[in-house]
Amino acid sequence: MNYPNLERLIEILEILRGENGCAWDKEQTHYSLKKNMIEEAYEAVDAIEDGDCEHLKEELGDVLLQVVLHSQIAKEEKEFTIEDVAKGISDKLVHRHPHVFGDTKVTSTQDILDNWEKLKKEEKKHRKSVMDGVSRSQAALMSAQKISKKAVSVGFEWPSEQSLWECFDSEVQEFKDAIKKGDKQNAEEELGDMLFATVNLARWNKIDAEQALLKANRKFMARFRKMEELAQKPLGDYSFEEYDELWKKAKSELKNEKI
Repeated sequence: MNYPNLERLIEILEILRGENGCAWDKEQTHYSLKKNMIEEAYEAVDAIEDGDCEHLKEELGDVLLQVVLHSQIAKEEKEFTIEDVAKGISDKLVHRHPHVFGDTKVTSTQDILDNWEKLKKEEKKHRKSVMDGVSRSQAALMSAQKISKKAVSVGFEWPSEQSLWECFDSEVQEFKDAIKKGDKQNAEEELGDMLFATVNLARWNKIDAEQALLKANRKFMARFRKMEELAQKPLGDYSFEEYDELWKKAKSELKNEKI
């Protein structure tokens, strides 16, 4: 196989980071670029959500740029190269797919996932806690889901959904109590507990909490934009009752639209 454009991208980054390259590119470090990595990944996900393949192609290019740029920086520091990155992920994929590249027999997708976790544990023998490996930089909601799943994987699970609801109700009450006492620090802590309990409820019902909230965000924004379209005066001049009626009307008009 021949990938001239991939090789061209690597060469372009070498030039941009070189002696006669771009001042901005030469100033970048792993640390300065960390925000860009997250933003580009999210924009690619947006393109997937929109079902826009042309936009996805562009955004994947931006994600690839981040990978090649970080690899170029590492090469200059004599840490690793883009070839090392490709070898590492290739070796990992072959090792974690013994049912394809080896003699392991599987009968279901669950068998594949179980094998994946088993092999992953073998690779990460240095990890002492089941919580090791949870990213400190990912969105809090995504992190909470991963933490919850890891705890359950070693048997730390609620006995029933009802017990989970009781925990959730208890956290809500504790949050209310903290607010009533004017204890902002404790209120923040109790709100966090309430959100974590919500994530557990989502997991119990096989709902991705991150995706659920993203959908709620999109729904709210669509309805708010519709309210702005329907408004007969500046929204700031509306009373609560008028706002409520406008919201209901916007909700009704968007009822059959895909958001």
